[in-house]
Amino acid sequence: MNEPLALAVLGHGVVDPSRPWLLADDEAVLRGRAAFETLRVYGGVPFRLASHLERLRNSARVLRLPDPDTDGLADLGRQAVAAAGTADAALRLVWTPGRPGGFPAGFALVTAIPPGLEGERQRGTRLAALELAIGAHLRQASPWLLPGVKSTSYAVNIAAQEEARRRGADDAVFLSLEGIVLEGPISNIWFREGDRVLTPALALGILAGVTREALLDALAAGRVDVEQGEFPLSRLAAADEVFTSSSVREVMPVVELDGRPVGDGRPGPMAARMQAALRTEAVGEGRLSP
Repeated sequence: MNEPLALAVLGHGVVDPSRPWLLADDEAVLRGRAAFETLRVYGGVPFRLASHLERLRNSARVLRLPDPDTDGLADLGRQAVAAAGTADAALRLVWTPGRPGGFPAGFALVTAIPPGLEGERQRGTRLAALELAIGAHLRQASPWLLPGVKSTSYAVNIAAQEEARRRGADDAVFLSLEGIVLEGPISNIWFREGDRVLTPALALGILAGVTREALLDALAAGRVDVEQGEFPLSRLAAADEVFTSSSVREVMPVVELDGRPVGDGRPGPMAARMQAALRTEAVGEGRLSP
């Protein structure tokens, strides 16, 4: 993660990010038991903040955390963004249970957008398929596996990205035990077959991405035929185009899957169209200069 540009903590407001603010026995530290959201800031305004806060509340409920102070976290986020003094940034909102018998903690952290994203978008990214040793429907039926939850227990996701890089790719796509396409470590997966766009269904236990929701809205507005369902890896590999979506990286075209070209091996038109639609929504809500 990039160096912090600003930090705001519940009960303290904007604080010095170089100082420690979490207690050593906070369960977020000891067990990775905390919920978080990461969102993009455009023109100094967090994108779809209400949707992110609602998902944070859902994650906290599954993790059996105290109900988040969403109003307080929203205000913290705005304070941190203002203190950072930059129009375009990444904002992370974190809610922890605190120490045993203590009080929950919340904070908002602002960092710079990772460098090189636009260059990667122009050339496209490479994915490696990694199998999760669990069936697609068993994952959704097993709440203790935290399907669709944004938890700070990110070790598996980080390890998956490292394994993808070891295989010569940039990122990973998870498969179920049956070879069904699920999601990336930090992204949702999309592909195009002709004029039709397809994406794994939420019933598979994948994360209900806020950017995913924004793209579904854009596709509906553009009257593009969309299917949400179960798709084998072979379908993804044979697609005309593949792309991913996430809050900070936005829409990222995929040009290679497991060492083989996707489509013609170049970023596809639907990825470019969806990236433009995402930015257009930001402009329409006053978050970017046209």
